[in-house]
Amino acid sequence: MDKTLQEFLLERGYTKIKLHLTKTNHFEIKASINGKKGLFILDTGASSSCVGFDSIETFKLQAEDSDIKAAGAGAVDMDTKMSKRNKVKIGKWSHTRVTLVLFDLTHVNTALTNHNSKPVHGIIGADILKKGKAIIDYQRKYLYLKV
Repeated sequence: MDKTLQEFLLERGYTKIKLHLTKTNHFEIKASINGKKGLFILDTGASSSCVGFDSIETFKLQAEDSDIKAAGAGAVDMDTKMSKRNKVKIGKWSHTRVTLVLFDLTHVNTALTNHNSKPVHGIIGADILKKGKAIIDYQRKYLYLKV
């Protein structure tokens, strides 16, 4: 008998995290940074995981200046800061020493709220997805990360 994708992955040490599809056709995911829970967009096209400037205190982030300019979601040349050595936890998966890019997420959250979606604290990008050996089941709306 053929195994389901879920059975196959769970047997191999993956954990399953439910994704929520928003009205803007983005996947939302709950995650915690440094022990504080937040709401994030899962974005496979974002090279780095990001947190909004307005959430620096919420997640106890140590912001350092950065020369990197952020671009995406219709905005370019945005000033950023960096925060190193953060603990990120998604479901049962966690990783320490994660570097996060900090920037102004106002334009992202304005777009989300204009479409009756909830504002987010940040974006989970390809850097974390690679660390977790991520597999996304788009049909059933689950993210699998290797624990």
